[in-house]
Amino acid sequence: MSKKLIRFDWAVKKLLRNNRNADRANFVVLEGFISELLGFDVQIVQILESESNKQSKEDKFNRVDILVLTQSKELMLVEIQNEAETDYFHRILYGASKLVTEYIKEGEGYGSVKKVVSISILYFYLGQGQDYVYEYEGKFIGRHLKDVLQLNTWQKEKFNIREVGDIFPKYYILKVNNFNDIAHDTLDEWIYFLKNSEVPESFTAKGLKEAGEKLQIDQLSDLERKEYEYYKESRWIEKDVIETAERKGEKKREIEIAKNMIYKGFNDETIAEVTGLSIAEIEALRKEME
Repeated sequence: MSKKLIRFDWAVKKLLRNNRNADRANFVVLEGFISELLGFDVQIVQILESESNKQSKEDKFNRVDILVLTQSKELMLVEIQNEAETDYFHRILYGASKLVTEYIKEGEGYGSVKKVVSISILYFYLGQGQDYVYEYEGKFIGRHLKDVLQLNTWQKEKFNIREVGDIFPKYYILKVNNFNDIAHDTLDEWIYFLKNSEVPESFTAKGLKEAGEKLQIDQLSDLERKEYEYYKESRWIEKDVIETAERKGEKKREIEIAKNMIYKGFNDETIAEVTGLSIAEIEALRKEME
């Protein structure tokens, strides 16, 4: 029987960031997750500060982001988003691009620009797609000949890369709500934890054992426990507000369809079947339209 653990986003926000340089032992949880996602071992050297992940009084609970520097000198931006944003794809591009400029010193050549990996863990539905892990690897395709733009030999040797896409950001989107709670591999085990804040004893993914040990609710101080309870309550309220707004939007759409059908002469039974409105609601609409 697995114990209920602290949500990963709250742990990243409060525990990992607050101990970013003091306790490297806390890094192992985040290292484990990133390693399972990318398919190779990642070691975090440092938690960095950027304009995107500084804490402030205005810091909202709906978003968590943390920037790490790896042993291979790559910048990895891990963002956890709870509230829907229609322009989130644009925000991913902006965040990764801004990191490129933030971490190049004045006077340095462009060859010193660090590789950026952007990882977005989303607790809302983004775009259209039924999978729960998406990976983007950019290629430049010719408009007319449909050929792929490649690096020349000198560029490959100078920058120690093989493809044009190696220069540009790599994106991962984890649509946590789409996961069906059946873990087929170790990455799925991490997705299970991200969704349910639990780690079954049978799970073996890197970092999850440590998550089960370090993120237990009963290990929090009294103050941290109060903050965590407030956070969970805030999330429930946010979720309820979003669902209420969505229901109102659906209801408004049903009413507009019903009015249009009334105008076109459909009977009440047909309108009710199409819109889901009750006969009484449709009769009330007819009176309003008289």
